[in-house]
Amino acid sequence: MSKNHVIVVDDNETNRLLPGLFLRPLGYTVTECDSAPQAWALLQHTVCEVLLLDISMPTVSGMDLCAQLRADARFDAMKIIAYTAHAMPEEIAQLEAAGFNRILLKPIRSNELLQALTA
Repeated sequence: MSKNHVIVVDDNETNRLLPGLFLRPLGYTVTECDSAPQAWALLQHTVCEVLLLDISMPTVSGMDLCAQLRADARFDAMKIIAYTAHAMPEEIAQLEAAGFNRILLKPIRSNELLQALTA
């Protein structure tokens, strides 16, 4: 499993680009996907340690993709980080219950991102 490969899934281009700007200079490989179905297809043949996953996306939500990944033993070791603007305590509790390892609130800061990746 690649310890330096992060997949960023977000339907907003700016939100996909920002993590790469922080991580690539530190030696991470960052792959961007603009939808949950695109990420699912990529994960069928790509191994990564961390998935940075937006929650609110059209068609298939980040919650749905997280549930799909958590139901598949191939992805047991993958760290799934919610990448969201949903900051209410009940929303955070729902994300944790859904199987997300960490929650990052948008807009992210580089130190928070690094902490989430290494914790």
